[in-house]
Amino acid sequence: MFRRTFGAAMLAALATRARAQTTPTPAAQAAAPSALPAAAPAAAGAGKWTREAYVAAMTASGRTHDISIGAFEAIQKRKESALKGIEKYLAQRFGKADPAVLKAFAELPREYFHYQYAEKRPMAADAYEAEAKPWAIGYGSALSDYLGQAYMTQATQPKPTDVVLEIGTGSGFQSSLLSRIVKSVYSIEIIEPLGKAVANIYKPLGISNVSTRVGDGFFGWPEVEGGFDIIIVTCAAQYVPPALFKQLKPGGRMLVPIGQPFKRGQFLFIYTKDAEGKVTSRKDVGVFFIPMTGAMMKGQAASDAKQ
Repeated sequence: MFRRTFGAAMLAALATRARAQTTPTPAAQAAAPSALPAAAPAAAGAGKWTREAYVAAMTASGRTHDISIGAFEAIQKRKESALKGIEKYLAQRFGKADPAVLKAFAELPREYFHYQYAEKRPMAADAYEAEAKPWAIGYGSALSDYLGQAYMTQATQPKPTDVVLEIGTGSGFQSSLLSRIVKSVYSIEIIEPLGKAVANIYKPLGISNVSTRVGDGFFGWPEVEGGFDIIIVTCAAQYVPPALFKQLKPGGRMLVPIGQPFKRGQFLFIYTKDAEGKVTSRKDVGVFFIPMTGAMMKGQAASDAKQ
């Protein structure tokens, strides 16, 4: 079930992403993180999350919007059911759902992240589908299903003092979710047009503790002094990039899907580093993610060429 939840419907996007991704020169796309955002989602400044707030936030982020009052209200009703499903799912997986994770999901308007960037088309009306699944957002990337994102978030054991590195910004939902729990999030996206567009979505929600850049996540974000308490990789790697081990703090946790691109048999691995710097790993659940590209794929190509 978990493998399917993590993205069996993403097969059609795999080949497209492999062609679309390159390794652009890294460039910072956001200011340094500051204070934590407000407890409730705010559109362009303040207020209750309404259709008007949604429209204002979409406009401020530079994206088109098209949703009726009826469709917006239907989304909010589905959200109530989805939140109950997330709590039940996490309780089944972990014994108990982390209240901080549930609160973050309740605060974040998922419909705001349902957007097809290549086509410049909003997909808000599809949010909180009864059976959680991934959604294509353009350039071969996808918004992961909400149950899988809830699982990975709780598996990182996020704390208010944590500094997080995310490899694969995608829709920006995962980094936004974590931003409501941790001190700060740094997120890297290799697909340049997607990374530049998604960098604009945080401020309209009042999120000020997420920094983004366009670049190859294989090398991490070495400029961040002190490293990271949590590293979460949202694409399948064939092995863990050495730079990520180096940038993981003692006591830190790292989640990495490991497996071959375009194939089944991927697994989520959870790595921990102790106070002396020793890393241990645990094979977790079966998953299915879009592959990590850039230096990771170039290394594989070089290996294949030698054979």
